[in-house]
Amino acid sequence: MKITHTEIYRFSIPMEPFVIATGTMHFAQNVLVKIYTDSGIYGIGECSAFPMIVGETQDTCIAMAKDFALIWKGKNPLEIPERMQDLLAYADHNATIKSAFDMALFDIAAKNAGLPLYKFLGGHKRAIETDMTIGIDTPEKMSLMALKHQKNGCRILKIKLGKKVHDDIERVKQIRAAVGPEMVLRLDANQGWSFDDALLALGELESQNIEFCEQPMRTWYDDRLPELNLNSPIKLMADESCYNHHDARKLINAQACEYLNIKFAKSGGILEAQKIHEEALQKGVKCMIGSMLESRIALTANLHFALASPNVVFFDLDTCLLGHLVDPVTGGLTYDGFMLDVPESIGIGADADQKFLDTCEKWTI
Repeated sequence: MKITHTEIYRFSIPMEPFVIATGTMHFAQNVLVKIYTDSGIYGIGECSAFPMIVGETQDTCIAMAKDFALIWKGKNPLEIPERMQDLLAYADHNATIKSAFDMALFDIAAKNAGLPLYKFLGGHKRAIETDMTIGIDTPEKMSLMALKHQKNGCRILKIKLGKKVHDDIERVKQIRAAVGPEMVLRLDANQGWSFDDALLALGELESQNIEFCEQPMRTWYDDRLPELNLNSPIKLMADESCYNHHDARKLINAQACEYLNIKFAKSGGILEAQKIHEEALQKGVKCMIGSMLESRIALTANLHFALASPNVVFFDLDTCLLGHLVDPVTGGLTYDGFMLDVPESIGIGADADQKFLDTCEKWTI
């Protein structure tokens, strides 16, 4: 099997403004690729650029995608490690756009095998429940949003923090008071606190029954994460500090956190995500599968990966619920409340709606 050509789309999804500690997103800066082969099979992949975290924009992703498509032309898409090594040899980093190409290869491979992706990866169906994320706002507005999600059946909330620490503490306390003691609360500071702020916030919030806190400090303070982890009454999860399996190994060996957050936009796709999962599994460190602002295409691939990754026990797959104003996807994962399922169709089982694609800027390489 050989790759014949690749279609690249500016897959912009309008959305309500979403605020985290590092910035505000007004639309999902996504890129879609379709990789075609001489066997009649094509693979689909999607990535979501989050420049304030990963450093890639939609335009940089598109520029690199054109180069990647040329590199792969005429090569065998079933040789996934070799194809991803081609991209690494050409350009370091750029994990976000690499993840779209990786995803398309796995879609091709699973379709070629006649299997849903989770079965191709060796997985099995199990109950998957996503959390729901609340963006940064006033404590009053965030607690009202928490109540709204709770009334809609949500049982797990992820609270974005990382602005003024005393305001952050008040945000969490008001949300806990609003939703009561049973609801699971997770925190995500998105690198917004200093060491002292993190120590203060985590100590003050010990009484609020918090499941864990993601990425309390900037990654350049990773050398202080072990100290914070040792002194925090709330378990810590590394997100922006963990891009690849080498990061995972260093974090685990340094006892810098209790959990790891795996995201394709950081890892470069499924292949490297598997390596992070294996590194964590060997050391007994549980993982979460997370996401940026992807549509249900990439989210479906995320869920397939999670179903084949028993050490992934936390799920943050709510991005298309975070104010996407259109759903440009056919097929794909389904939501029953906040419980998720994937279709039994071969490959990823999701595709882009052609009417939406017709409105997108397109390049064929």
